[in-house]
Amino acid sequence: MIGTTEHYPPAPQDSSNQSGVSWAAIFAGAAAAASLSLLLILLGAGLGFSAVSPWADEGVGAKALGFTAIIWLAVTQIIASGMGGYLAGRLRVKWSSMHGDEVYFRDTAHGFLSWAVATLVSAVLIASSLSSVVGSGVQATANVASGAASAVTSAAGEHMRKGGGDKGPEYFIDSLFRNDQGTALSEQDVRSVVSRILVRGLHDGELNAEDRSYLAQIVAQRTNLTQPEAEQRVDQVYAKAHQAIEDAKVKAKEAADMAAKAAAWSTLWAFITLLLGAFFASLCATFGGRRRDAVTYLTPTDR
Repeated sequence: MIGTTEHYPPAPQDSSNQSGVSWAAIFAGAAAAASLSLLLILLGAGLGFSAVSPWADEGVGAKALGFTAIIWLAVTQIIASGMGGYLAGRLRVKWSSMHGDEVYFRDTAHGFLSWAVATLVSAVLIASSLSSVVGSGVQATANVASGAASAVTSAAGEHMRKGGGDKGPEYFIDSLFRNDQGTALSEQDVRSVVSRILVRGLHDGELNAEDRSYLAQIVAQRTNLTQPEAEQRVDQVYAKAHQAIEDAKVKAKEAADMAAKAAAWSTLWAFITLLLGAFFASLCATFGGRRRDAVTYLTPTDR
């Protein structure tokens, strides 16, 4: 029972050339720490999923959930690493005729080594999942940055993209057959030509005078507007499209900046939680070692 002195058969005396590392105790503590850590993480994940809700004004917010997850990871590291360190110190061999400072150092080293082995095992087990999550996040951010910036141009230039993009010959082929009879073009042809002109202008940053005049001519012929009114409408539509692209770029940069900050804070807190785990594993190993050394052995006469 706790608080009583156990009596076991005498242990053999350690020799001076015997290794000071009890790997069996270290691996035992590491296995216990890794298993307990997995159980606590699964418990925390279950509690976290039960706390969130897709409905408005229900469940915890993202900020509260992130803060709670950090606290839970820290608690998990403290409990699991502490248990692993205690077992590593309690299960190691007894070092006879050794100074207390050396015993304290070895116990601390055993706790730290058990934490290190458990951390490496956990890292190997979750490396693929973690890399998948991080890779998905980075890829999503990159897709936002590139896709949002080209959303307007993609919608406007579907036919242009199929023909090779703004680098293809379609734009220059269209310019060969331009005439004053824009009404002779079918509706589909008009949309294709206008799309290629707008996309090229958005890509270059401005519409050249020839393209602007030609677009205004087509608009005037199909909307009964005067040429100056059509040119004004072309300028307004191009300005709106250009502003939409710039707004999309700004939002993409803001999203990428937020993702980078979140990744930085996550990495920092992960470092802190691992540091707490190493400290408590080493500390609890000294408690386990002291408890191990408190065991007294029966002599043959006592038996």
